[in-house]
Amino acid sequence: MKRIFIWLVGLCLLCPLAAQTNRKIKELESKRGALQEDIVRSETLLRSTKKDVKSQLSDLSLITNQINARKKLIAQIESDVQALDDEIISLQRQLGKLQKNLKEKKGKYEASVKYMYKNRSIQEKLMFIFSAQSLSQTYRRLRYVREYATYQRIQGEEVIKKQKQVEAKKKELEQVRSEKTNLLVYKAHEREKLELQEKEQRQLVANLQKKQKSLQNEIARKRREAQRLNAQIDRLIEAEIAAAKKRAEEEARREAATRKKNTSKGNIESKSASGKSGEKKAAPMEKYHLNTADRQLSGNFERNRGILPPPITGPYLIVSHYGAYEVTGLKHVKLDNKGIDIKGQKGAQARAIFDGEVSAIFQYNGMVNILVRHGNYISVYCNLSAASVKKGQQVKTKDILGKISTDTSGNTILHFQLRKETVKLNPELWLGR
Repeated sequence: MKRIFIWLVGLCLLCPLAAQTNRKIKELESKRGALQEDIVRSETLLRSTKKDVKSQLSDLSLITNQINARKKLIAQIESDVQALDDEIISLQRQLGKLQKNLKEKKGKYEASVKYMYKNRSIQEKLMFIFSAQSLSQTYRRLRYVREYATYQRIQGEEVIKKQKQVEAKKKELEQVRSEKTNLLVYKAHEREKLELQEKEQRQLVANLQKKQKSLQNEIARKRREAQRLNAQIDRLIEAEIAAAKKRAEEEARREAATRKKNTSKGNIESKSASGKSGEKKAAPMEKYHLNTADRQLSGNFERNRGILPPPITGPYLIVSHYGAYEVTGLKHVKLDNKGIDIKGQKGAQARAIFDGEVSAIFQYNGMVNILVRHGNYISVYCNLSAASVKKGQQVKTKDILGKISTDTSGNTILHFQLRKETVKLNPELWLGR
């Protein structure tokens, strides 16, 4: 029974040690997991059915994003290997202390065993006890014999417990070393994939450079279309701002009328009481931009900055980022995006990023475009083949707005913008992973 108890005590001491190492490894794995998901998504979305300039530009953006994601993954692997190296050094240090402690306990136990062996007979113990010169000395010797036997038993138990700790620490160390070996192999595979992708990127760039005229024409066409689309979006947003101000002013007038009525009632009562007229001039009405409901919705929207859901269903990848930037590998090829372009799988749908009201639905180049108002914030969803909502409809976060169009090249791309009234915002700063 005592041995079972000792075994259980030892197990309880070892479990936290193993759990700590497993937790460390799992933490490192979770950091790599998000990067691996990005790469898998981009691999799923990469290949287009046609290889015209438009598709190749899209593929170049996807490959560039994938290369960047893979570089981040490799950097994370290197960081994880360093963390495991530090863990190995720490475990080796702990193992050395445990082994030293075990050696000391074995030495003490060995000495106690030798002593007990020399004084092993009952007669010798009895002679030692009864040769005492007084009753109190007899009692002390009797207690000493008993306590020494207990001490010897405890030393034996300590040796067993410490041996179990040493073995567990060795297994823990071996587990971390094995994880490090696996990571190094994984890193080598990722480097090989990175080299292949960089080669593919160079080939795509070279191919596009040969089609410089077609490339410039395609970019010029995209720029003209974007300008016309943005002009229409701007007009609709200005109309929405005007409507919001009108609602706010109407609310302000109602509140002013209520205050005036209450003030007049108070003046009449005051005049009746004092017999004097106490007229007051009405305060000039303030200019309001938002009514109470819009202000509350705007505040709720702002509090969700950085954690808003993606405006597309299923796997996706951002193929064109916000703002002006040069296309990787192509000189004098610049893009200027007022939002972001998100590539999804065929059949992907646009969805609301937050609660709001559908303020406008319009068509451009045969595509459906939707504006959703969230107070003084407006989200814009372009390039839909059909709408699932109506103007004036209230929507909730992640409600489906419509199906995203798939072009003749096999690309399913949602153009998404975010505005605060007329100010254009970078959607990537507002969306979560």
